[in-house]
Amino acid sequence: MSDEIKYEHKTVQTVRGTDGLVISKMQKDGWEFVEQSQGTVRSTLTFRRPRKPVPWRMVGVAAAGLAILAAVIGTAVALGGDDEKKDESAKPTASSSGRPSAAPTPTAAERAAAEVITPEKNPEFAALLKTADSCDGAIAGFATTYAGRTIAFDGSIVHMAPHGDYDTRYDILLGPGDKGPATTTGPAFKYEDVGVAELKLTGTNVPATVSAGDMFRFVAEVGEFNAVQCLFHLDPLSTKIR
Repeated sequence: MSDEIKYEHKTVQTVRGTDGLVISKMQKDGWEFVEQSQGTVRSTLTFRRPRKPVPWRMVGVAAAGLAILAAVIGTAVALGGDDEKKDESAKPTASSSGRPSAAPTPTAAERAAAEVITPEKNPEFAALLKTADSCDGAIAGFATTYAGRTIAFDGSIVHMAPHGDYDTRYDILLGPGDKGPATTTGPAFKYEDVGVAELKLTGTNVPATVSAGDMFRFVAEVGEFNAVQCLFHLDPLSTKIR
């Protein structure tokens, strides 16, 4: 029984169409593919790899080292106890100094702003906006990693067309930068089946409608990446006129 191989397991969620990329990457990192659970939109992949045994000799050395360290710390605490008491008595308290004893808790708005993914704060997103291939596998990886998160970037409308038979709902393609229909870099971001009101336009002189070439600051929720059409789906949260 002592020679039985023990495994550690890991599960990864992927968007449909990106399973092969994820499996290949995990196998390069030493993981063995075990099984796949297919959902409507996402799949759950299970991997395993043998646990690395810890030699008993190393365990003994580590235990001895911890014992010595504990003895040293105990001696230092005993010798420095009186000095620490003197230092503590000399420190001003919050009531005597007039300053709060703890840092202020961030507000909900501050926490939300810190969680938004922007090219200024996220190098991976910055690189994605400069890619010349809208089918790049890195886009699928980004969509899987940050699914449901909020992103924000300066961009423009590349193309828009009525959705189905409706003349008030649209499929809108977005691109990074200011080139509109001439955009050649970045993922092919898509708002599918949206009305102008759902864009939540903000800023001065908000228009009644939008068109290709208009420039905005897009804030959106990350959706799935369609690897067949090379379309990166987003859900609009706000659209600020630039």
